[in-house]
Amino acid sequence: ILAFLADTFLVLSFQTPLKKTNTLIAQMGITFVNAYVPSALCCPSRASILTGKYPHNHHVVNNTLEGNCSSKLWQKIQEPYTFPALLKAMCGYQTFFAGKYLNEYGAEDAGGVGHVPPGWSFWYALEKNSKYYNYTLSVNGKARRHGENYSVDYLTDVLANMSLDFLEYKSNFEPFFMMIATPAPHSPWTPAPQYTKSFQNVSAPRNSNFNIHGKNKHWLIRQAKTPMSNSSIQFLDDAYRKRWQTLLSVDDLIEKLVKKLEVNGELDNTYIFYTSDNGFHTGQFSLPIDKRQLYEFDIKVPLLVRGPGIKPNQTNKMLVANIDLGPTILDIAGYDLNKTQMDGMSLLPLLRGDKNVTWRSDFLVEYQGEGYNGSDPTCPGLGPGVTHCFPDCVCEDSYNNTYACVRTLSAAWDLQYCEFDDREVFVEVYNLTADPHQINNIAKTIDQEILEKMNYRLMMLQSCSGATCRTPGVFDPGYRFDPRLMFSNHGLRARRFSAQFL
Repeated sequence: ILAFLADTFLVLSFQTPLKKTNTLIAQMGITFVNAYVPSALCCPSRASILTGKYPHNHHVVNNTLEGNCSSKLWQKIQEPYTFPALLKAMCGYQTFFAGKYLNEYGAEDAGGVGHVPPGWSFWYALEKNSKYYNYTLSVNGKARRHGENYSVDYLTDVLANMSLDFLEYKSNFEPFFMMIATPAPHSPWTPAPQYTKSFQNVSAPRNSNFNIHGKNKHWLIRQAKTPMSNSSIQFLDDAYRKRWQTLLSVDDLIEKLVKKLEVNGELDNTYIFYTSDNGFHTGQFSLPIDKRQLYEFDIKVPLLVRGPGIKPNQTNKMLVANIDLGPTILDIAGYDLNKTQMDGMSLLPLLRGDKNVTWRSDFLVEYQGEGYNGSDPTCPGLGPGVTHCFPDCVCEDSYNNTYACVRTLSAAWDLQYCEFDDREVFVEVYNLTADPHQINNIAKTIDQEILEKMNYRLMMLQSCSGATCRTPGVFDPGYRFDPRLMFSNHGLRARRFSAQFL
């Protein structure tokens, strides 16, 4: 089993910079066109992949140690039960990790690079966040420093070479699992020298939500400056172009590893997954660049899979999430999923093309804002609590950018319902059938009964664990709704909601 994880992906444009990946994985297998993350930020999303759990169950809420990102608490409570730990201990797999693990991995307060999480036979992890040169790797717990010589230090290529070495020298008597997590295309967007001139005419997509004011959205979106300055637009276009350039090396890495599997005679019996930890925005609703928001451009990711029993050139429209990856890989390995506490579902029936598969119609999106009490030093006039204020002091996050959503996709509805835990108790609702770019917030005009049901469903998902995260959604035939429960069991959230809308 081989899993590729690109960092902060451009979901709308993946086929252009990743032509080899499209040929070698998508065309040889299945593309999930409705794949999502429960939290559009690196550390919570990666924790969801590893644990198969929603953020409210693995408790990694943002990219800081205080937000439980690679903290001592994470190491004690969650790491022993990740799917790689189970693969190695219970299924006899040799396991290999190379690349970015969690953003605060290697922090001195959390054990430094000497900490090797349980479950990994071979460990080549980047210290802290994304870099391309001048970084430190933990090589099975020992620090190895890299500089700025392209031929020996460019991280994407280093990860490729380490992965090829593993495939060359691993045991042939045990099954294997590899997870290769490239920082590309994360900032600082440093392409390999041979790709610095690529895509010179490429710019960020100008969809209908590009460079417009989010007038009916929560306050963090409303504070964006519209129209954006020419310098902001140039900045985001340059970033978009450089991200594509960095992905060309990822494309090369995937080609090398697929060819190596073919030479080894192992390609036909190896499952290969390609995905990302979150999306990215470039100018939508006049937000220059980042993620962390609830909209499709941030929460939707690519998911491509090829492997035994998967027919080529397939497209699947089921609603899937990164919490499904752990259960899927354990299911492939023959592990009893009832022994786990995972919230996700195994994709294996979908990969095999089983008929009459019962599947979810909704899932939870949740995020707890990352901010601090001080002012952003580059934008002192904005006051405390905001962060990532660039360029032109447009802030991408704040301590109270805290929200939860139900994303619903059924035969009759393509809907997103969101509540903010802020002073406004703001609600956003989108009908993506009529409004795929989420321009019009219909919270004040949608049918009252749907609002009530979605509010209740959100509360149920926010308190779910394991099997209760997989109960029927609002538009499933098996869904049962008693509005009295909104007020008898759930207290403050329902009452605050009812005061505004009911």
